[in-house]
Amino acid sequence: MRKKLALAALPFMALLAAAASPPMDHEAIAEARYGNDAAWYEGRIPFFESSDAKIDAVYYYRWGLYRAHQRDLGKQGYITTEFADDVDWQREPYASLNDSSGFHIAEGRWLNDRRFTDDYINFMYEGGNDRHFTDHMADSVWGRYLVDGDREALLAHLKTMRHVYRLWDEKFDFDKGLYFVEPLLDATEYTVSSIDASGGKDGFRGGDAFRPSVNAYMFANARALSRMAQMAGDAAMAKEYAARAEALKARVLADLWNPKLQHFIDRHQITNEHVKYWEPIRNRELVGYLPWMFDLVPDDAKYAAAWAHLTDPGSLAGKAGMRTVEKTYEYYMRQYRYLGPDPECQWNGPIWPYQTTQVLTAMANLLDHYEAHGPISRADWMAMLRQYTALHYQGDKLDLEEDYDPETGKPIVGLDRSHHYFHSGYIDLILTGLVGIRPRSDDVLEVNPLQQGLDWFRIERVPYHGHEVSVTWDAKGTRYGKGLAVMVDGAEVARRADLGRIEVPVMRKANAPIVREENLAVQLVRSGFPKASASSGTDAEKLHDAVDGRAWFYPELPNGWDSDASGKAQWYALDFGKAVSLGSAELAFFADAARFAAPRSVSVEVWREGRWQQVGAPVKPLANGVTRVTWPAVETGKLRVSMIPAKGRAIRLAEVKAFAR
Repeated sequence: MRKKLALAALPFMALLAAAASPPMDHEAIAEARYGNDAAWYEGRIPFFESSDAKIDAVYYYRWGLYRAHQRDLGKQGYITTEFADDVDWQREPYASLNDSSGFHIAEGRWLNDRRFTDDYINFMYEGGNDRHFTDHMADSVWGRYLVDGDREALLAHLKTMRHVYRLWDEKFDFDKGLYFVEPLLDATEYTVSSIDASGGKDGFRGGDAFRPSVNAYMFANARALSRMAQMAGDAAMAKEYAARAEALKARVLADLWNPKLQHFIDRHQITNEHVKYWEPIRNRELVGYLPWMFDLVPDDAKYAAAWAHLTDPGSLAGKAGMRTVEKTYEYYMRQYRYLGPDPECQWNGPIWPYQTTQVLTAMANLLDHYEAHGPISRADWMAMLRQYTALHYQGDKLDLEEDYDPETGKPIVGLDRSHHYFHSGYIDLILTGLVGIRPRSDDVLEVNPLQQGLDWFRIERVPYHGHEVSVTWDAKGTRYGKGLAVMVDGAEVARRADLGRIEVPVMRKANAPIVREENLAVQLVRSGFPKASASSGTDAEKLHDAVDGRAWFYPELPNGWDSDASGKAQWYALDFGKAVSLGSAELAFFADAARFAAPRSVSVEVWREGRWQQVGAPVKPLANGVTRVTWPAVETGKLRVSMIPAKGRAIRLAEVKAFAR
């Protein structure tokens, strides 16, 4: 399937003579994008700029989204959440959801700080993945390895991965050789199979079907397990899972490809008065492109014809983005469920960033290494990326929600939980698609940008196999020097005059070690220790919010302990229930232009010898950022944050963390 690629490396002497353009000012960019919270990003993220200001803005917004969804569990480290705040169907008490894990890992693998993704994977394979929804986690872990090259981290959970894979036998039809699932548990309620199974009356539950999604996921997971087993020296397991992947691929191609619709489709797994077992669904859905996301589909014009539906306004192409089912479906955009006055989530037509990300990833694969890609071009990919970019905007404000009207681009759900929703990707699309870094398992760096229409772009500090990579494109030569250039650890290693593929050898080296410190102030279950108390604002939920391991500064999503606005000195205290060693604390204060402001002064105190004693010097804390206070470590059972409020303003303490040093 993959084309033979040409090496485009500069001769050694040319490398020495190549004049690199000045690096981007990371500190200034972080401050401009993130204000007082810039310190979190400056040493961690790759920095990007291009001739499209909206793409740039959304790229940095999405790193902010990633940051906001990091939940500190204390001893168990960090996980990434799908909803910023709690929902009824999350895994308690962690607020984790396995269906979004593929996006979280794909985005997080590009951080220069490997702790967040490593912690998350460890959590998921140490009991955190309850298989409530379908996922492609094993494949995502393999994808993380393609970036960091860390063999030990890749193989750490291989036995558990195999165990989780076999648990899905409960959803495997051994006669048909395919997996089936209820659309709701595929995180896509109200799809064609579930609506039609209800006779058009409902579709939230039921409608079990053999779906392209779950079968593509399980194909990818089996292939990843085979590759990992080969690396671990387990030839029998490698052979078994390679065979599983090939068998699934054969069945998807034979049974889920519909020649009449020229699309991969569901088949019903149930029989009732409305549908029959093995009967194909009657309309095309966006989910039919997922097999390309994992390179399951052969390089054949017969299959590539499916991509014509994505650009057809009468089928899957809405004015504002990709419809989840084509417009001709009988129940297209019919509203079934409401919570109060607001419409709920449905997959019978709305744009979902979730599936838009998957299809853009699939399309990038098609354009990168398939000869037959039907009517789809790089210009189409860029146009759809820009449509997706536009969905992040509500007026001039950036706020990604759950789903959107395909004709207007306006959010549909509109519930509080929907703000700054993280069940999609964008950073990975920029890096692997627009910039075109195609991570590999061998010692080669491959770059093949899909971008069309940008006069220039540059990305710096991209982690790859223990190195830092930069890529620039300049169509006219006025910004970085004409052409496409690749740099490794600050030295230019390849350049070509036009857009195209570059491959250069890059010997991997060890990654920087992961640094971890345990937050002792986390309380996940709203009871037990540490116990919170405060001078005012004693609502139990808000007291808990300041030690729930979550910190963000979105005004749409209130989070933290709120004081009153009396103007009096305030305090927030924690009782650890036992003696602990404390040597530092982090304080995150939210501020807006109206009610809340950071305190004018903050002191940290500990309980010793029967009284509160100040540790460290008083500080003027940051607003919408993190302030660290340190002191010589002491043994104590209680900690208190004492605050002098700004005149006429209440205090919102979004999060307090405490550490041994």
